[in-house]
Amino acid sequence: MTEKFYSNGKLLITGEYGVLDGALSLAIPSKYGQSLNITSNSSNKLTWTSIDNKNEIWFEGIFDLNTLKEKTATDKNTATTLSKMLHEARKLNTGFFTKSTGFNVITKLDFPRDWGLGSSSTLLNNIAEWANINPYTLLWNSFSGSGYDIACAKHNKPITYLVKDNTPTIKEINFNPSFKNDIFFIHLNKKQNSREGIANYRKADFNKNDFISKLTTLTQEFIICNDLEKFKELISLHEILVSSVIKQLPVKELLFPDYNGAIKSLGAWGGDFIMAVGNENTPKYFKTKGYTTILSYKEMLL
Repeated sequence: MTEKFYSNGKLLITGEYGVLDGALSLAIPSKYGQSLNITSNSSNKLTWTSIDNKNEIWFEGIFDLNTLKEKTATDKNTATTLSKMLHEARKLNTGFFTKSTGFNVITKLDFPRDWGLGSSSTLLNNIAEWANINPYTLLWNSFSGSGYDIACAKHNKPITYLVKDNTPTIKEINFNPSFKNDIFFIHLNKKQNSREGIANYRKADFNKNDFISKLTTLTQEFIICNDLEKFKELISLHEILVSSVIKQLPVKELLFPDYNGAIKSLGAWGGDFIMAVGNENTPKYFKTKGYTTILSYKEMLL
């Protein structure tokens, strides 16, 4: 018997950091995601193979079907993380793994692992689907985070996301700006550790209620905005607000002060993708700066 699952990647357009504390945020599923294929067998073990977007194997492991601990693995840290996910999934569904005496599992990414589109969240959501459990509970029992990436994994349209007391509120919305041809996503050639960013945010001293309120208002304005210049203004306001809390320079000021447009960090500041709003010359600008991964709105998002 073979089972197949697929989850979308994600980009957090507004509300970074504040989404952890109840700010209304805008998130959009990406056209890139991750699949999970499971085949039952009688091997008495769980054999795991992870394949990247170039069809190359980046992780292999064999796990004990009872303890879910690795017997062999090409990467210890990946094996430990995977074992923890599977262990928590079985705690939430004690019948998980009882229908077979062995499994071959193959995961396949649509995007490079360093893009930061959710290689972990898409995997976690696929495992939750396989185990027939609540993916948000699996997330919070295994790791941490707001859960917006799990919401994107499960939806095929832009969403607003708000979480309070570990209860997410998700609404699909019609976010389709008339100027989306002027929106581009540029990879900064490095991956940001979101857990480090979250830890620094948690240490910051600021008025949390005021921050959350302002982020929520900005998100609402982003959603209804259909004027390019106003959209750029909202980006600048959002960057200034987050900068004031995490005490980091906005990415435009830090790396692209001569860019004639607006630039916004997405998710944890310092790496992965940024959103640049400009015109048809925007891709050329970033190429001259040495950034080669430049995707249009239509190429990146559902």
